[in-house]
Amino acid sequence: MARGKLLYAQSGGVTAVINTTAAAVISTARAQGLKVYAARNGIIGALREDLIDTSKESAAAIRGLAHTPGGAFGSCRFKLKSLEADRRHYERLIEVLRAHDIRYLLYNGGNDSADTSLKVAEVSRQLGYELACIGVPKTVDNDLAVTDCCPGFGSVAKYTAVSVLEACLDVASMSESSTKVFVMEVMGRHAGWIAAAAGLAQREADDPPHLILFPEIAFDQTTFLSKVKATVDKVGWCTVVVSEGLRHADGRFVAEAGGKDAFGHSQLGGVGPAIAALVKDNLNIKVHWAVPDYLQRSARHLASQVDHDHAWAVGEKAVEYALAGQHGVMPVIQRSSSAPYRWKIVPAPLTKVANHEKKMPKGYIRRDGYGITAACREYLAPLIRGEASPPYGKDGLPAYVRLKNVAVARKLADYSLSDG
Repeated sequence: MARGKLLYAQSGGVTAVINTTAAAVISTARAQGLKVYAARNGIIGALREDLIDTSKESAAAIRGLAHTPGGAFGSCRFKLKSLEADRRHYERLIEVLRAHDIRYLLYNGGNDSADTSLKVAEVSRQLGYELACIGVPKTVDNDLAVTDCCPGFGSVAKYTAVSVLEACLDVASMSESSTKVFVMEVMGRHAGWIAAAAGLAQREADDPPHLILFPEIAFDQTTFLSKVKATVDKVGWCTVVVSEGLRHADGRFVAEAGGKDAFGHSQLGGVGPAIAALVKDNLNIKVHWAVPDYLQRSARHLASQVDHDHAWAVGEKAVEYALAGQHGVMPVIQRSSSAPYRWKIVPAPLTKVANHEKKMPKGYIRRDGYGITAACREYLAPLIRGEASPPYGKDGLPAYVRLKNVAVARKLADYSLSDG
C-alpha cells in the first residue's frame, strides 16, 4: 500500500478517555513518520472536507490530550446507510480521501460507528480505492461484542460506584428525619452494565445500592414498591440505581419521551424522576433523585487507570494494524485472567462487532433481578482499579488542554449533507 496519510475521527457519545486513544493514535503515528489528519465532528467533517492537521500540535499538547475529557476534534451522530441508499456520500468520502492521499482511516466509536467503519471498509474496495479502515472501540455502555470491555466504560463504572458510595453516606445521615429513598439514573439504553457497576459500592448485605433496575429485566411496579418498603423498614432508607433503558414487560421504555435520534433510537426522558415519583405517590415518603447524565462520561478527574491503559492500547494497536495492511478490523481487549487481572489487544473482524450488542449475561444479574452476582463483581472489579488523575493547575482546576485544531486547506468544492 502507498504510504499516504492517516485520518482519525471520533464518533458518538464521547468518554472520559476517548482523547487518550486519540493521543495514542497521534503519538504512535508520529513515531512511524506518518502524518495524521483528524476529521472535525467525525464522519461529517470527512464528508465536508473539514480536516484538521494534528502535526501543528506540540508534543506537550498531545501528551496533555491523553488526560483531557470530551472529544478534542468534535464528534457526531450521523449514520451512513448502505452503498445503494447513500452512494453519493460514499463517493464523496472516497473523493476526499483521494484528494488528500489518505490511505488509513481510523474511526473511533461505539456500535453504530463500528457499522460505519465496516461499510467504509467494504465500499472502499468496491469503489477501487486502496484504504486500510480500522474501527477503534469506545463506548460507556460497554455493549460492543467480542471485546471483553469497552474503553470508556471503566471510568464511568468507577464514577458510578464512587457516586453511589458518597451520596449514600449523605442519605444515611439524613434518613431519620428527611430523605428515605434516593434514586440515581444512569446511562444504558439496552444494556445494564453501568447500572451494574453501581453494585461495586455494596460491600455488606445492607449497603447501597439496595435495588438496581436493569434494562434486561422487565419492570414490575408492584414487586419494586414492595422491595423499597421492605428495605426502608429494615435499613431505614433505600437507594435505587436505574438504567435509562428500563422497560415494561411489553417492551415499552418506562421513560420513553417520543421521537428518534440520528441513529433511529427512541429518545428517552427521565426514568429517574419517574421512579422517584412512583415511590413518593405510592409509599408517601420523601424521595430525592439525581441524573448524572454527561457528568458520568466526562469525569476525567475520576478516571480508572485500567480504562486509561485500555484506551491507549487500542489506539496504539489501531495504527499498527493499519500500517501492517489490516483492513476491516477492530483492536479489542481480550482478558486472560481476572485475579490477577491480565489482558491483551487482538484484532477482531468488524463483521463480528458491527450490529451486535452485548447485554448483561443472566449469570451477572441476581436471581431476584435487583442486584449483581459474585461473577459480575469479579468481571467488573478490575476495570475500575487505579486512578489516572489529571494534573491540576494553580487555580485548583484540572489542567486540561485545548488544541489549536488548524484546518487543512481544502481541495474540493463545498458539499451538502442533505440531498436538497
